[in-house]
Amino acid sequence: MANSDKKNKKLTDAEKVKLLKKKLKKLRNPGEAKPTPQVAESTAAPVTPTAKAKIISPLAPVTFPVMPLIEGVEFAAGAAGVKYKGRTDVMLVKLAPGTSIAGAFTKSSTRAASILDCQAKLALKQDTTGGAAIVVNSGNANAFTGAAGQASVDAVTGAVAQKLGVPQNRVFSSSTGVIGEPLPHDRITAIIDQLSGALSTEGIEDAAEAIMTTDTFPKGSSIEIPGEGGVIQIAGIAKGSGMIAPDMATMLVYIFTDAKIAPDALQKIVSRMLDQTFNAITVDSDTSTSDALIVAATGKSKAEAITDMRGKVARDFTRGLKVVMQDLAQQVVRDGEGATKFIEVRVTGAANKVDAHRVAMAIANSPLVKTAVAGEDANWGRVVMAVGKSGAQADRDLLTIRFGDMVLAEKGWRSPSYDEAKASAYMKRPELVIGVDLGLGRSAKTVWTCDLTHRYIDINADYRS
Repeated sequence: MANSDKKNKKLTDAEKVKLLKKKLKKLRNPGEAKPTPQVAESTAAPVTPTAKAKIISPLAPVTFPVMPLIEGVEFAAGAAGVKYKGRTDVMLVKLAPGTSIAGAFTKSSTRAASILDCQAKLALKQDTTGGAAIVVNSGNANAFTGAAGQASVDAVTGAVAQKLGVPQNRVFSSSTGVIGEPLPHDRITAIIDQLSGALSTEGIEDAAEAIMTTDTFPKGSSIEIPGEGGVIQIAGIAKGSGMIAPDMATMLVYIFTDAKIAPDALQKIVSRMLDQTFNAITVDSDTSTSDALIVAATGKSKAEAITDMRGKVARDFTRGLKVVMQDLAQQVVRDGEGATKFIEVRVTGAANKVDAHRVAMAIANSPLVKTAVAGEDANWGRVVMAVGKSGAQADRDLLTIRFGDMVLAEKGWRSPSYDEAKASAYMKRPELVIGVDLGLGRSAKTVWTCDLTHRYIDINADYRS
C-alpha cells in the first residue's frame, strides 16, 4: 500500500470528507496565480502549507492601474516564508531624506505590536533629515503576542535601519495575518539584504501584492494635481478584504506623494479625510488589531511647498488625497471576502451627523440586508428593520426608502408606484444604491459595503489552515 494510502487510512470519515471537499473546491476554482517576482527567498523553510489558489473578485478592476513614479520612494518585495512557501510576503519601502510621515491607526484595545510601535514613533517630533523606511509582512499579524511582539518589531526595524542607514525611530512596520502566533521575524531579517539590493522606483505593484492576505487582487490608485511651479503626484496601495469595519483605516494603506509639506500639516489633512474614506466602509463589522494608514511626502516635487492650508494648492492637494483614499477604500469593499455586489448606502434627512452615521452603518452591517442583496431579493423591509435598530431618531411616517431611483416605501407604507418586477431586476446589478431619507433634518452620510455570501464562511472557516 502506498504511503499516501496509509495516511488516508488513519483519517476519520469526517476528515476524509473535509479533505475531499477541499480538493474539489480547488478543481472547480483553480484561479490564475500571477508568477512570483524573481526575488530571493529566505533560507528558512516555513512550516505551513503553500498558499491556496484564489478566486478573483467579480468586482475587481480589470488590471492594476498604471502608477506614476514618486521621486524619493523605492520599493522591493520578497518571499520570506512567514506563513506560505513560494509567495511574496514582505514589502520594503525606502524613503528619501526630507520625507514627512503621517499616520492613522486602529482604535482596537488589542492593537498589534507594530501599531503601538508606529504610534509611539509618530508621537515624537519628526526629524526628517535622515530619511525613513516602511517594512510590512503578511501571513502573521504579530498581535496578542506579548513581549515577544515588540521584540520582533525591534528586530525587524533594527535590521532595516542598519541596512538602509536610517534612524530606527523612522522605520515603520506593519504586520497582517493570523492573530496570536509569534512572528518568525528571523525569516524577515534574513532577506533584508536582498530586499535592499532589489529596491526600485518601479516596484509598487509587487509591493501591493506582497501585503495581501485573503485579498484576491492588489489595490492601487493615483492622481496628479497642479501645484505652484510644478505638478504633485500621489500614489497609494492597500490591502484589505475581511475583518473590515470603520475604526480608523480598516486596512493596511500606504500612500506616497512628492509634495513638500510639513509633518503636522500632512497629519491634519490625513486625519480630516478619514471619516469620508476609510471610516465610511465596512465588509463584516469586525475591526482589525492591525489597521494602519501611513502617508509619506518626500518633498521632491518641483512645486512650491504647501504652507498656506487655506490656499488653492492645499485645497487641491486635500481633494487629490481624498480621491486616492476613497478609491482605495472602495477597492477594499470590492474585494470583500466572498463579495459579489458593491453597495452604496446613502442616508439623508437625518436630525444630526451622528444619527446619519448610525443609520448608514446599521444598514451596511446588517447580515439580513447583506444576504438579501446576495440573493438578489428586493427585501426593503430589512432596510426598515436596520433603520429601526440603529438607535437614531426616526419616524415611520417620514421615512422614504429607495433602491436606485425607485421609491419603494414612503409615508409609513409601501409606495403606490412600487413595482416588484422592476425592483427584482435592479437587484441583479453588480453595483447597487440603497437610499434612505429620514425626513428629519439636513444631515447626510454615504458609506460603502458589499453583500454577504456563503463564500465568506468558506474563507474564514479555515483561515488558519
